[in-house]
Amino acid sequence: MTPAIPALHRHLRIAVLVAMTIATAMPSPTAASVVSAPNTGLGPSPAAPTSSTVKLTVVTSAVTQPVLVTSPRDGTNRLFIVEKTGRIRIVKGGSLLSQPFLDISGSVSKGGEQGLLGLAFHPGYKTNRKFYVDYTDRSGNTVVREYRASSTNPNRVASGSGRTIIRIAQPYANHNGGMIAFGRDGYLYIGTGDGGSAGDPGRRAQSTSSLLGKMLRINVNGRTARRNYLIPASNPYVGRPGRNEIWQRGLRNPWRFSFDRANGNLWIGDVGQNRYEEVDRAVRTTAGPGRGVNWGWRTMEGFHCYSPATGCSTTGRKKPLLEYSHATNGRCAITGGYVYRGKGIPALAGWYVYGDYCSGEVWAVSSTASSRPTPVVLLGAGSGRLIAGFGQDDAGALYLCDLNGTVYRIDAR
Repeated sequence: MTPAIPALHRHLRIAVLVAMTIATAMPSPTAASVVSAPNTGLGPSPAAPTSSTVKLTVVTSAVTQPVLVTSPRDGTNRLFIVEKTGRIRIVKGGSLLSQPFLDISGSVSKGGEQGLLGLAFHPGYKTNRKFYVDYTDRSGNTVVREYRASSTNPNRVASGSGRTIIRIAQPYANHNGGMIAFGRDGYLYIGTGDGGSAGDPGRRAQSTSSLLGKMLRINVNGRTARRNYLIPASNPYVGRPGRNEIWQRGLRNPWRFSFDRANGNLWIGDVGQNRYEEVDRAVRTTAGPGRGVNWGWRTMEGFHCYSPATGCSTTGRKKPLLEYSHATNGRCAITGGYVYRGKGIPALAGWYVYGDYCSGEVWAVSSTASSRPTPVVLLGAGSGRLIAGFGQDDAGALYLCDLNGTVYRIDAR
């Protein structure tokens, strides 16, 4: 990827010009508990989708640098759009509301891969009105903060309701992760990048004493005298050396991850270094989705040795479901998506949808596929779209965020 390509995503690995111009070897402690065969319930449709299966329908072109679309699943059928610049916008009844739901633009660093990056609604949002955001503050550090919606105006945040849950120091400006989501277990999962620069010079992704390069899991339904969250007792490093917040390690930059609504499986799009992008799948078992998994970075990039370049040990490291290279179409960085569980595109049911930020390509792969499946192309390269994120609404319809300023719904052709 050349320095001229914007990089929300190098997700971003090079400095970004995001205005609207170019718009921008320790084994895992419990890895053996993770099974490789996916759940069989609600599998993919028998007929594979193709490039003629879907089309894009514009939802709005009046947002700034959208990176995520989500829904509180509270029955209101509202869409919440995260703007990297620091605002959350609402689409209600097909129209974009003029007033933002939340505006923290004054508290957010906006350079390169920084900004307001994630949003997750509490599973009990309909009654407690709590939601959580992930952003980089003015010092460049990662902050996860809790807010409440107003009790009198559901389209605005209650004044003074903000409360910091966790702050994580960032040594560099890139590789901030930013995605947060609640799992079926009710815990908040937080994806963190490896701290940035290139090649993980601090070896943080493998270190169990660092929260960087990890999937974290915390309980936001309580606090202690020292923390505004609790540690789930089933986290893999509880009672042994390592940070108790860690759920998985060995991630480079899990810019976007999601949980399959049908079975709770965890899907991660982990951004690679210079050659390979990967999709990781952790199947939910009674222990949770991928408890204690080590995804391999920086020892491995995709299926390949990174450090050392040859002869690396893969012991205790879980390989991805699939990878793709940068060799064609100007590909640069994966944007993870969702397993489609909507009803409007029957051929796409049970398929995981993801894309590449730079090339604009969108692919789908069966959610029950074995290792190294061949994905199908839903949308080809050359559109000029910068795929910064995907999204899902109450009904399971999928959305695509173009950093240039447009949000699309993925519809049946």
